[in-house]
Amino acid sequence: MAVLAVVIASYAMTVLAVPGFGPPFVQQRRATMPLALYAHLGGGALAMGLGPWQFNARIRQRALRLHRWTGRGYLFAVLLGGLGGVVLATRSEYGLVTHVGFGLLAVLWLGTTARAYVSIRARDQVSHRRWMTRSFALTLAAVTLRVYLPLSQIAGIPFPDAYQVVSWLCWVPNLLIAEWILLRSPARAGAVAV
Repeated sequence: MAVLAVVIASYAMTVLAVPGFGPPFVQQRRATMPLALYAHLGGGALAMGLGPWQFNARIRQRALRLHRWTGRGYLFAVLLGGLGGVVLATRSEYGLVTHVGFGLLAVLWLGTTARAYVSIRARDQVSHRRWMTRSFALTLAAVTLRVYLPLSQIAGIPFPDAYQVVSWLCWVPNLLIAEWILLRSPARAGAVAV
């Protein structure tokens, strides 16, 4: 998980840093919606780079201060990436299906991360971890998108059709898997699980 997240984060940073790198529609967004594009790619890359380390129990136990600061960085990154995603979703390729798919992803990404923050501020660590699991499952949509799109091209599915399906497929299964993991992980006795 961490390796794939870092690879995709590096790709996003390359798209940001190297003019002309990336698919043509990214170049169009760079020209027409640069702030939203930079916020989405930069925030998403930072969230993917920080997210995996938040789940490392050793870091949490031995370096709680580091965990808290990287958590704040993750929160800021999702705020940037999610807001950029909401704006970009209104102009996504291939119509309403992708607008809604990517838009809902961005809203849920912001919402799950906000719930994780509210939970930890209330000192509810169990609920915080559960919401962070959901949040990072949505962060990983950037990885699964880049798995499904090439596979769809190999399968010979026309790109517009594949892109519409992948706008949902990149995140819905991730969230379902996260929920399955959470259902199999009993909450600590006496803690409120959400």
